[in-house]
Amino acid sequence: MMEWKYLLCPDRIRDCKGRPGSGDLRTEFEKDYHRIIGSASFRRLQDKTQVFPLDRSDFIRTRLTHSLEVSSFARSLGQNVSEMILQQVKDESFLPSYKADVCDILQCAGLLHDIGNPPFGHFGETVIRDWFRKRMPLLMWKGKPLTEVLLPQMQEDLYHFEGNTQALRLVTRLHYLVDTNGMNLTKGLLGTIIKYPVASTQIDKESGDIRTKKMGYFYADREVYQEIQRSTGTHGRRHPLAFLLEAADDIAYKTADIEDAVKKGCISYEQLLQELRVYGDGKQDETYQRLTELLSCRYERAVQKGMEHPRANAVQNWLVRIQGQMIQSATRGFREHYEELMAGRYKKDLFQGVPGTGILDALGDIAYRYAFHTPAILKLEIGADAILGFLLDRFVDAVIPYDSGEPMTGVQEKLISLLSDNYRAVYHVHAKGKDEAERLYLRLLLVTDEVCGMTDSYAKRLYQELGGIQ
Repeated sequence: MMEWKYLLCPDRIRDCKGRPGSGDLRTEFEKDYHRIIGSASFRRLQDKTQVFPLDRSDFIRTRLTHSLEVSSFARSLGQNVSEMILQQVKDESFLPSYKADVCDILQCAGLLHDIGNPPFGHFGETVIRDWFRKRMPLLMWKGKPLTEVLLPQMQEDLYHFEGNTQALRLVTRLHYLVDTNGMNLTKGLLGTIIKYPVASTQIDKESGDIRTKKMGYFYADREVYQEIQRSTGTHGRRHPLAFLLEAADDIAYKTADIEDAVKKGCISYEQLLQELRVYGDGKQDETYQRLTELLSCRYERAVQKGMEHPRANAVQNWLVRIQGQMIQSATRGFREHYEELMAGRYKKDLFQGVPGTGILDALGDIAYRYAFHTPAILKLEIGADAILGFLLDRFVDAVIPYDSGEPMTGVQEKLISLLSDNYRAVYHVHAKGKDEAERLYLRLLLVTDEVCGMTDSYAKRLYQELGGIQ
C-alpha cells in the first residue's frame, strides 16, 4: 500500500529550504503555485490552442484558460476527497493537515498538466509523432540510419511523443530558474502529474490498465523519474492524485468543448439535446436521462425569464450543473475504489461504473463529430501540419551534425543559433560524458523542446519568415 506521508512528499530534487527567520510562511506546495504562475512557460499557454487554432474570439478557450479551469476543478476534488477520507474512510494515516496539501498539489497539477503541449492543440502532438515515424528511417548519421544508432526506447520516445511527458521534462529540466533542475517543484506534485508511469517501450493500449495507455517519461529523464518514484513510494504505480487530476481534466474539456462549439455555431441547442437523447442507443441509466432532460428544463426557464439568448443561456447553465455533478461522481468513484487506488491496483478512470457519468462520454463524442471535424478546423490542422513539418525538417537537419565534430553548413549554424539559449545550455549539461547515440538522441529532443516551447503565433510567424512567405 502507498502511504500518504510519502505521496505528499514536500522535498525537491535540489534542496532549497528557506533560511530560518526569513519570514516566508508559505508551505512548500504554496511555493510551487507561485513558481508556476510566475513562469514564462505558463504564460505562453495563453497563445496555445485548446480546440480552435488561432481563433480571434476572446470567448474561445486557450490552453491557459483550460488549465485554470482544470486547476479549479482539481482543487474542488481535493477538498471533497480529503473530507471523504477523513469522515467516511477514516484512514488514520491521512492526517487532517493533509487536506490543505492535497488541495494545493491538485491546484498546481491542474495548472501544469498541459504546460508541455506543442502548438496547435493535440494535433501538434500527432504531427510530431507522425513526422518521426515517417522520417526517422530516412535520416542518416555517419552512414547509418538513425534507427540503427538510437536505442529502442530513444526511438519509441519520439514515435510516441506526448505533451504530458514533455510537461515533466519542462518543469524538471528546461525551465531555467536557478539551474538545470527546472522549476524544482516538490516531488509530491511531480508524482501527481505523471499520469502514465511507464516507459515508451512499455506502452500497452490493449492491456485494459490506464497506467500503460501512454508513456510517462523520456529516456533522457529516467533518473529524475526514478527519484520521484522512490520519494513518493509509488514505484511504478499511479499516484492516487493523478486519478483526480485526470477526472478534473475530463470534466473541464468535455464540457468546455461543447460550450465553445455552441458559441462558434458548430452545434445548436436543438442538435445537442437530440444527440444526448439518442446517445448510447437508449441504454442510458436513469441519472443520465435525468441530466439530459435538465437541459430542456434550463431552456424553458430561460424563456420564462425572458433571456435574450435562451438557448445559449440554457447550454451554459446546464454545463455548470453537469460539472458539479461530475465532481460528485468522481469523488464517489475515489471512495468506492479507495483500497485499490492506494494499492496501485485500480486500472480504470474514476467515472467507471458511476451512474450518470456516461454523459461525459456523450459530450466528448458529440464535440468530436460537430466541432473537431468542421471544415474550418480541418483546414487549420492541415496548416498546422505544414508549419510543424517544415520546422522539424529544418531544425532536425541542423541538430544532427551539431556538437559532433561533423561539418555543418552556414544555414545549419544559423538555425542552431535560433534555438533557445536555455535549451541549448540544458543539452550541453546533460550531453556531457554521454555516448554518441545518447548525445544524438538529446539533440533530437532539443528540437522537440524548441517546438513545444513555441506558441501558435510564433510557430506560424517563424514558418513564414524561414520559408520566405510574406
